[in-house]
Amino acid sequence: MSNTANQNKQNKHRQAKMRLWMLLVILIGCNILASQFHIGLDLTADKKFTLSNASVRLLKNLKDVVVVDVYLKGEFPSGFKKLSEATKEKLNAFQDVAGTKVVYRFINPFEGKAESEKEAIFKQLADKGINGVNLQVNGKGAEGYSEKIIFPYALVSYNGKSYPVKLLESHLGMSPLEVLNYSESQLEYKFVKAIHTLELPDVPSVAYIVGHEESLGLQTLDLLRSLDANYNLDTIDITSTYFIPNTYDAIVINKPKTAFEDKDKFKIDQYVMHGGHVLWMVDMLQTPMDSLQKTQQFVTLDYPLNLDDLFFKFGFRINTNLIEDMQCNQIPVTVGMNGDQPQIELRNWIYFPVMIPESKHPIVNNMDAIMGMFVNSIDTVENTAIEKTVLLSSSKYSRVAASPMRVSLTMLKYPQRTALFNQPNQPIAVLLEGNFNSLFANRLAASFLHIYQDSLHRTFKGATDKATSMIVIADGDIAENDFSKARGPMEMGYWRYSDTRYANKTFVLNCLEYLVDQSKLMEARTKESRLRLLDAGRVTDEKLQWQIVNIILPIVLILIFASAYTFIRKRKFEVKSK
Repeated sequence: MSNTANQNKQNKHRQAKMRLWMLLVILIGCNILASQFHIGLDLTADKKFTLSNASVRLLKNLKDVVVVDVYLKGEFPSGFKKLSEATKEKLNAFQDVAGTKVVYRFINPFEGKAESEKEAIFKQLADKGINGVNLQVNGKGAEGYSEKIIFPYALVSYNGKSYPVKLLESHLGMSPLEVLNYSESQLEYKFVKAIHTLELPDVPSVAYIVGHEESLGLQTLDLLRSLDANYNLDTIDITSTYFIPNTYDAIVINKPKTAFEDKDKFKIDQYVMHGGHVLWMVDMLQTPMDSLQKTQQFVTLDYPLNLDDLFFKFGFRINTNLIEDMQCNQIPVTVGMNGDQPQIELRNWIYFPVMIPESKHPIVNNMDAIMGMFVNSIDTVENTAIEKTVLLSSSKYSRVAASPMRVSLTMLKYPQRTALFNQPNQPIAVLLEGNFNSLFANRLAASFLHIYQDSLHRTFKGATDKATSMIVIADGDIAENDFSKARGPMEMGYWRYSDTRYANKTFVLNCLEYLVDQSKLMEARTKESRLRLLDAGRVTDEKLQWQIVNIILPIVLILIFASAYTFIRKRKFEVKSK
């Protein structure tokens, strides 16, 4: 009897060991499969982990290996660790689509380096377009805080070229936590944009139109540098050329000041009819700042542009007025004298509106505030063939003042009444997409059309064959940069009086990118990663309740389960013994 019992006991031990080994084999096998095949199910409401269709198309068609070096490795505050993890998750999602065509690694540029080598590392990274950020890290006890240089960048290498990607965004009006969250939402767009830029065999071409006293000089230096860095940039004097070649993916018309003759309008018209894209940045009124500085006032006058009929045919009208907005920038004014020294204060200047985009369009979605200067309003013309999307508008506390009008600094002495600003949300920038009709259809002589075709080998078109697009911005100063003798030219959107950087540069470059990019990668910019913050009031009022639910309740459930298991086991063996 005892031998049989011992044998049964040994059999049970062997079976237990076998089950244990089988369990270990299954766990090891699952881990191996999980390391080779990464499959995820996105159950988030905002589809945080789902790539856009355009991103998937790009990644599936990669012809070479994309190598991504991420410079976010090391000891960081929790927010930057979260950004690092989000970057890793996004690159894992890229690998799910592209497989071995996407390779990434996280790098600490100072790891294993001596103090004497750091300066050389800074220079090497700066040459690649990667700049350090000075981060203040809170210490413990009497240590206070320390400063640490981090590099919130990634370097994407493909096709023998490299492209720096800035992982950390800046955004006026957002808390540090919101900025990090916003930065996470833009990771997909930034990485696919970098890959797409490196993948292009030919960089898109952009023509900067001159010939009507368009802005050109120190005040457009940052604009021209930015265009040259992203496109094959050329300038065309429209008055001395026969036509605008459609080899240009887009043309930029920036703050013209003199009249366009019909022949010049014809060249723009036919460029659009042949599928060209236009970025208009136009002022309809003369607003001389030098007169404001010298005499404290000026009277607005119209620019004789002679473009109204062309604009109307394209589906919009820029009004000869000025938008006055209580959501505005500040200018320095002298409010008194302290001995021989003038007392200068910053006062709100309603003619310099600060525009916060509310549209969800990829061009401006989640974009920071944009600074305007003496802005006009835009009306759109009813045309079912053209879709209009308002990209920028004034705030809900705005109004328009018709020209001619007197603009004077004396108005800064008096407080503005909010009730008088009762013309909200005036359109300032509009995207027009669709099939456009020519201004010159049925207006040209047959003899001219014959010469046009035979001599220039150009075909006149009375309408576009396929949809095209243009963007009109009723502010000719939106792309201008300030400059000083001490600092030289500054960045577009930088306002030195308050040391504020607005998103003018990003907006202008996004407009052009949307016009020339047929891959529609910008749809990835519409991704939103919502902050689901705790209700501070409920946290305070229900603190004890949720502590009990999260700490005591699990322990109670385990004790109940253990007691029930012990009771059932005891009853079972009692029955057997009887």
